[in-house]
Amino acid sequence: MGAMSPVSLVRFVLGEACRSDRQALEILDQALLSETEPLIYFSIYYKISDRVIYARAANWCGLAFSDVVPSQVPTNPKIVRVDALAHVKTLRAKLFDRDVLFTSAGFVELVRIREQLLVQPELKTKICLVPPKGIRDGLCQRSSPLLMEEARTRLARQWPYASAHLELGMAMRLLFALSLTLFVVIAALAPHYLQPIFVPMLAFVLLVPALFRLIAAVMSIWVPDDNKEGTSSPQDTRAYELPPHELPTYTILIPLRDEATMVPQLVSAMNRLDYPREKLDIKFVVESASEATIEAIEPFLTDPAYEMVVVPEQEPLTKPKALNYALPMARGEFLVIYDAEDIPDPDQLKRAIARFYDQPGLDCLQAELVIDNADENWISALFCSEYGGLFGLILPSLSRWKMPLPLGGTSNHFRLQSLREVGGWDAFNVTEDADLGIRLSRLRYNTGTFTSRTYEEAPISIRSWMAQRTRWVKGWMQTFIVHNRHPIQFRRDIGWRNFLIFQAFVGGMILSAPLHSVFLVVTFGKIIFTQSTGLLPNDIWTFVQVNILVIGYGSAVIVAILGLKRLGLERLWPYLFLLPFYWILNSVASVIAIYELFTRPYFWAKTRHGVTRYARGINIQGHEHQ
Repeated sequence: MGAMSPVSLVRFVLGEACRSDRQALEILDQALLSETEPLIYFSIYYKISDRVIYARAANWCGLAFSDVVPSQVPTNPKIVRVDALAHVKTLRAKLFDRDVLFTSAGFVELVRIREQLLVQPELKTKICLVPPKGIRDGLCQRSSPLLMEEARTRLARQWPYASAHLELGMAMRLLFALSLTLFVVIAALAPHYLQPIFVPMLAFVLLVPALFRLIAAVMSIWVPDDNKEGTSSPQDTRAYELPPHELPTYTILIPLRDEATMVPQLVSAMNRLDYPREKLDIKFVVESASEATIEAIEPFLTDPAYEMVVVPEQEPLTKPKALNYALPMARGEFLVIYDAEDIPDPDQLKRAIARFYDQPGLDCLQAELVIDNADENWISALFCSEYGGLFGLILPSLSRWKMPLPLGGTSNHFRLQSLREVGGWDAFNVTEDADLGIRLSRLRYNTGTFTSRTYEEAPISIRSWMAQRTRWVKGWMQTFIVHNRHPIQFRRDIGWRNFLIFQAFVGGMILSAPLHSVFLVVTFGKIIFTQSTGLLPNDIWTFVQVNILVIGYGSAVIVAILGLKRLGLERLWPYLFLLPFYWILNSVASVIAIYELFTRPYFWAKTRHGVTRYARGINIQGHEHQ
């Protein structure tokens, strides 16, 4: 083979790993069959860093090499389509007295460039080869103002009625707080005054979500569960039958802030994913102030599958803003979000692809979130019971019935195009997952669930739990206010049925917390001042109220029981006797959330991870994840 042939380039960049022309041809065929850039393929499968691969390729071609676009080099990228940034391969810059092209030219282009250099040798001084990650980093740095503007305002430009930044004015927050207070007062007065008016209002808010929970719980007994031993979903096999080159590129966004201790566990979880390595685009999205986290990630960036997007420090300091900032750099056809403590099932990406391929109209999939330190204490046990009911029973039922689906904060799988079309995340909503789920439904995008699991760590202290729950409740309030800001348009977008379900379900989540404490106070007051237990109704209205309470509390307990049973955690059932106290904590969180809605509406309370004493990576039945 000639010195300028593709085979010679293969042998040059692989060095001792390739000892003959025949072997080089076989390796090149494998790379081309995988439909992956050959230089990246060589780096992944021969464990040679992409920096070394591209440095050797530059040497073979006779070009200058830099592993980054030097920061002192001025550039002026003209961004026409911000969503195409991830696929840009060149940056032009003025260096002293000449124009220089920084490029991540691939295997085929380099062969052509070397041939062209024979005719135009002066090009050697005008071209510098940079690895693809270096070009993307250079673009990201030089496009930072544009990326930040997109992260903060894209949703407001596309769907102004859906942005908390525009719709969460002081007047609306005040109206919401007064309405919530009024309803709590009505609930307190319902046992005594205007019962024909107050009791039906109370019944709608409490009974609709309660009855829904009961129906979802009962239906779950007969609905097949492909996590149970001996069962499987018919769609799952399709992804496993696809050859690796037919699987699409999958982007994984991992937002991190002050999570240095979690990085090794997180990398281990990503390395266990059963997906072609060359088709993974894993991006650590890190706040610039998290210097320790950045340092912890840097040693892993020699792996071509890993990249880091550093988000500048600018308000709002929220997870959705960071995700929006990184979104234009996503290279995949599909995208998933994982949090710092997440340990997904290794086959989760393949199973998601199987569902997306089987249902072309599906835009988003929510995986099942499961707590794997549930045995730690009563807080983690009750937190696990909540997750078991919500992700195992409630959300799948919402999906089956084509109702609005408030997403979980992680393991959301998207068609990237659909995610961009709906405007990404609301940078100013502190429960961005629930908001995005409602917006997808509102814009008539289809969302589903599947039982592939992602294992998470529950808070184990009241302080940590309270900070997280306060943020959640505040985010639900934001979502409720924003989407009800223009109720007629909202009803037209989502339909009457889903409009009422949203009011009852999301409104019910907001109201149920303070109402629990109100009911306790009213009940004990009745016992103290009337020497009545309050349990034996003496008129029709009292009878109705008692039944509302029994159905409301009973449905929550039944869902928790079935959620734990589904996970094989019947041993945690005794903790459910502590649910009344747990609900009091919810009431406290709702009061703090109202306060923060006025004082710091966009404050993101960071949940500390890595504090569990339990070994992570152990599933609910006690078997190690495979």
